[in-house]
Amino acid sequence: VAWLDKIDRRYAWIKRQLVDYEEKYGRMFPQEWCMTERIAVEFCHVTRTELAKIMRTRAKEIEVKLLLFAIQRTTNFEGLLAKRFSGCTLTDGTVKKPEVPPPSTNPFLEDETGTETDEIMIEKSDMDKPKKPKVPDNPFHGIVSKCFEPHLYVYIESQDKNLGELIDRFVADFKAQGPPKPNVDEGGAVLPSCADLFVYYKKCMVQCSQLSTGEPMIALTTIFQKYLREYAWKILSGNLPKTTSSSGGLTITSLLKEKEGSEVAKFTLEELCLICSILSTAEYCLATTQQLEEKLKEKVDASLVERINLTGEMDTFSIVISNSIQLLVQDLDAACDPALTAMSKMQWQNVEHVGDQSPYVTSVILHIKQNVPIIRDNLASTRKYFTQFCIKFANSFIPKFINHLFKCKPISMVGAEQLLLDTHSLKMVLLDLPSIGSQVVRKAPASYTKIVVKGMTRAEMILKVVMAPHEPPVVFVDNYIKLLSDCSTDTFQKILDMKGLKRSEQSSMLDLFRLRLPSPPSGAENTGSLSLSAPTPEQESSRIRKLEKLIKKRL
Repeated sequence: VAWLDKIDRRYAWIKRQLVDYEEKYGRMFPQEWCMTERIAVEFCHVTRTELAKIMRTRAKEIEVKLLLFAIQRTTNFEGLLAKRFSGCTLTDGTVKKPEVPPPSTNPFLEDETGTETDEIMIEKSDMDKPKKPKVPDNPFHGIVSKCFEPHLYVYIESQDKNLGELIDRFVADFKAQGPPKPNVDEGGAVLPSCADLFVYYKKCMVQCSQLSTGEPMIALTTIFQKYLREYAWKILSGNLPKTTSSSGGLTITSLLKEKEGSEVAKFTLEELCLICSILSTAEYCLATTQQLEEKLKEKVDASLVERINLTGEMDTFSIVISNSIQLLVQDLDAACDPALTAMSKMQWQNVEHVGDQSPYVTSVILHIKQNVPIIRDNLASTRKYFTQFCIKFANSFIPKFINHLFKCKPISMVGAEQLLLDTHSLKMVLLDLPSIGSQVVRKAPASYTKIVVKGMTRAEMILKVVMAPHEPPVVFVDNYIKLLSDCSTDTFQKILDMKGLKRSEQSSMLDLFRLRLPSPPSGAENTGSLSLSAPTPEQESSRIRKLEKLIKKRL
């Protein structure tokens, strides 16, 4: 009868004893002695001691349900005591009412005394404010239930096991049900399992804070951290589609003939939607983990606040977001690779006239139109990450395009004009990429536009240099330095290769190039590649006029 499952009997017994006492002896003792409360408090002290002893002896028999049952019944009893008694005997003496000082008969001290009293009262109230207990005002809180705290590890271990089973269920459900269907209207689907996880976390946190605000809360936080990481790796990262290294065996001929282009893309529509869903889920987890950390700090004792830190888990979700964006970029990038390879393999010296945009440009545009609207619609609720995707794609595609441009050699004048037209078409498509295929046209972010304009303008300048006659050499070299603002001999060598100059001509041209280079700024070491200052507005407008003339000529 002394075990935890019969704990109700203890509290029922003391209730009967107190009623019996008040009926028989209540009027025998002065009311200010608070005898009924003293008996109740003594019972609490004895009960706490005896419960602690028996739990130490039978510790292996304590199960989580039994422990929670005993704690609940005990805290209910403590709440009942708070309603019935004031708690005045808990300080080993009767509560003294604040004495009002007798009115002073000294008129000179009246104002001064009043001021001092006011200041004391203000200071006292200010001091009391930060010391508000986290538990509701119950002087009897913990008077018995404190004895359960050493055994709360049973509760923590139980939550560890429950959360492990929950994660396993999430994994099994994902395999059985498959990825969530895209929900474009709501801006991409967040995996429902993440909401279930945080709802369970909240329940555990509230329950544990009612049991203890000390070390058990720190132990529970450690369990939370463990399963946040497991969720990130098993549910999110573990379900990201894997990229394949093969290119599908596509030939240049098949690429140039392709119309639909669907066979080039590595990820299916469902896989793209899944990546976006995992990205949105990781963002939700990141924001909710931050809120969880704040709530834990509110619940725990002030002395333990510094030990609550979920930064590592937030970083883990940030990594999932970054990996998801990188996958989306790699997929679109890889889909465009065969087109760029086709561009570099074309016989540009044999092009006889400038026509419409080349097939490789059509192929790149097709892949962009296939992928980007899906990604944008499924990341509608996380616009900043869609912008990141656009920026990362531009930073990856444009340098790759320029590298393939250098492989187009030799190039005739007409071939360079066709390439310039193709480059301009790609530039326009890239500038429109964030809103491509959308009914609502939004202005592209300035950070993205700046990257595209800078990168594609460089590509246009390379082709303009190639189109320029190399005689006289001095004019050609000076024109190159002005247009490209690049003093790298490697880049200049590539331009000469594109023009199809012989090695003997290239040698003399390189010597002249080195002579015409502007001297490096004082104190700076010349490392072989020097970045010049930006072109003047006059130079920039001249470039634009030349490009406009070329486009008009083509039209």
